[in-house]
Amino acid sequence: MTRLSAFQRVASQYADIADSLLVYIEEAHPSDGWVSSDARYQIPKHCCLEDRLKAAQLMHSEVPGSNVVVDNMDNSSNAAYGAYFERLYILRDERVVYQGARGPEGYRISELRNWLEQYRNDLENSRTVVVHV
Repeated sequence: MTRLSAFQRVASQYADIADSLLVYIEEAHPSDGWVSSDARYQIPKHCCLEDRLKAAQLMHSEVPGSNVVVDNMDNSSNAAYGAYFERLYILRDERVVYQGARGPEGYRISELRNWLEQYRNDLENSRTVVVHV
């Protein structure tokens, strides 16, 4: 199972309590740069936003139904969240409440799942009514 499919599985499992969003940042292993021997796709370094959008379409094809957005060419989201190469976050009320370690070594979908499960339990045990509009 790929990381994206594992993410999609967790996103689907907890869709009743959390929205998911994938942010495509700059390519970690561009085909015209530091090439990875196990890369599934040959994606050159992004020269413009259109290049990044095309690469994000490949990501979206791996996780149909997920929301995918792209970082701008200044990489401001990547810089703000320290996402390079990949990272898991949970935001609640515009605050980071879970920050996973940097991937690939620190990418722990199980930690994300545990946090979401605890959050679901807290919601079920509270008297707060959650209304989805």
